Parts: sequence; structure tokens; C-alpha cells
Amino acid sequence: MAKTVAVVALPGVQLLDVSGPLDVFAQANVEAGKEFYALKVIACQRGPIRSSSGARLLPDEIAGEGSERIDTLLVAGAPNAGKIALSPHLLKWLRTTARRSRRYGSICTGAFVLAATGLLDGYHVTTHWSAVEDLARAFPKIQIDKDALYVRDRKLRTAAGVTAGLDLALVLVEEDLGRDIAKRVAGQLVMYFKRPGGQLQFSRKGESRPIGRSVLQEVQRWVAATPDVDHSIASMAKRAGLSPRHFARLFHAEVGITPAAWVEASRVAAARSLLENGHDTPKLVASKCGFANADTLRRAFQKHVGVTPAEYRKQHTLRLQ
Repeated sequence: MAKTVAVVALPGVQLLDVSGPLDVFAQANVEAGKEFYALKVIACQRGPIRSSSGARLLPDEIAGEGSERIDTLLVAGAPNAGKIALSPHLLKWLRTTARRSRRYGSICTGAFVLAATGLLDGYHVTTHWSAVEDLARAFPKIQIDKDALYVRDRKLRTAAGVTAGLDLALVLVEEDLGRDIAKRVAGQLVMYFKRPGGQLQFSRKGESRPIGRSVLQEVQRWVAATPDVDHSIASMAKRAGLSPRHFARLFHAEVGITPAAWVEASRVAAARSLLENGHDTPKLVASKCGFANADTLRRAFQKHVGVTPAEYRKQHTLRLQ
């Protein structure tokens, strides 16, 4: 008997959070030569589901009205998932159905919906990098891996943003049908079998505009414009017209991190831009961005981005033939 995979789609759902994983499971059926998975979309109310792009989905059933046992329950994300009003009926159905299923999880910001049920308390999860802080603030009992593309913890499976839903679905196919079929699915869908790195390589979270009082913003702009020059606390304090001790204390209080940490993040951001252009080697990028050598750049880059500069350059450089 086919194993039912159900994706819960709320109003405003991101289409790829639904269609991406379903296409992976559908291709797995093709590669397996049988209907191993029965696929369905579940809505929380009657009528078409309007997605974030404006396109509409017709659900297969409404939450609570189906009698079929669900093997894998996934909740798709939406740009406003953390603000959607969830009915007690839906939350109760999710709790009951998830506990009865073989495994359950979320895609992208669908983690907010599952978290509201209490099912994520005490679990390791991931979600889209831009939603990590909001999820942690709203649900402090959850342990969040902000870099992971997907996380497996007991029955729970969670994926980061959007296309990571395909990565998670492929992992589930591998769990069920083995490595060979999963690799064939990846080949047919022209996707990585195991994508290199985590989601920090896509995050621009640390590249925010200058903040704090005007004198601190002026220093931040100077650092960003000249990443290759000396940016010691003494030199930054001198430019701000403050003592080093007062500057360091004021900077941390208003910006939220130490001056040294901000300089490192700013230099990594500059390095990312150069690597994306694809013209400079990591060694030359290190020199242009104020790192002592390529090894220093590599360590800082891996800390902030999650991959090496060489890997990042390979994955994020646009090559026109």
C-alpha cells in the first residue's frame, strides 16, 4: 500500500514549499517503478488556497476531514507564517495527526505553525535563516540550527528555506527507498544529491546598513569602503574622535557587537562580493579585504558563511558560455 505524504498549505503559502517536495516524491515513484507514495495537499479551510505569488492551489482535502492514515506530514511555509492566526481545530488536528504519523516536519517557515502546537519543544530544528531570530524569540524551548539545510531529530524533519524543501524530500526518499533511487531522482531533477555547505552561504543577515549614532555610522561606512586598511580599535576611535575605551563601549552598546567582530563581518561581506564576481583568487581576495593571508580569510569565511571561499566562489559565480 502506498505511503501517504501530505503537505499542509495555509493561506499565503509559498508554492515551491509545496510543489518542490511533491515533485521529488513523484519522481521517486517513477524511479521505483511503482506508486510508493500517495501525494496530497491539505488545506485548513474550504476553497482554493491563494499562494504568496497569487496562484491558487486546489487542496485534496480539508484538515480533519480525511480518514486515511498519513505516513509523512509536512507543513509548508509562507512569508507571513509567524503572523497567521491558527485555529484551535487546526492545531489540535496537527498534534493528533503528527503523533500518529511515522514522521512529520516543516518546510521553511512552516516551523512556526508546528511550533504553535508544542510539537517542536525540546527538538533540534531549522528554518529559513531570516526567520531564525523570530522563531527563537517566539518559541524559546526550541533548539535551532541556523545553518542547516535540514535537520532530523527523532520523528521530526525540518528544512530551511524554500529549495531546501527539495533537499529534505530527497533525504526522505533515501530513508525509504535507498541511496540509489534517491541519486536517480536527483539526477532527473538536476539537483544536488547532497548540496555542499549550509544556508549561511545564502544569508545576507550580517550585511545590514550602518546603525547607531551618526559618528558610529560614519566609522562603519569607512570600514565597509576600505576593508583592506588597518581597522584597529585605536584607528576607528581616532576617526570617531573618541578614546579607544569609550569608542569600544559605545560601539558595543549601540551596534550590538564588538568593533572587531563588526570589522570581520564587513570584510567577509566584501570578500563575498569579490568572490561572486569570479575574477580574483581567494588569495587576492584576502589581500583586498584586509585579511593577513588566505588561511585567515578561510577561517573567518567558514565561520560567517559556512563554506570555504573556494567552495563559495565555485557555487556562486555566474559563468556565461
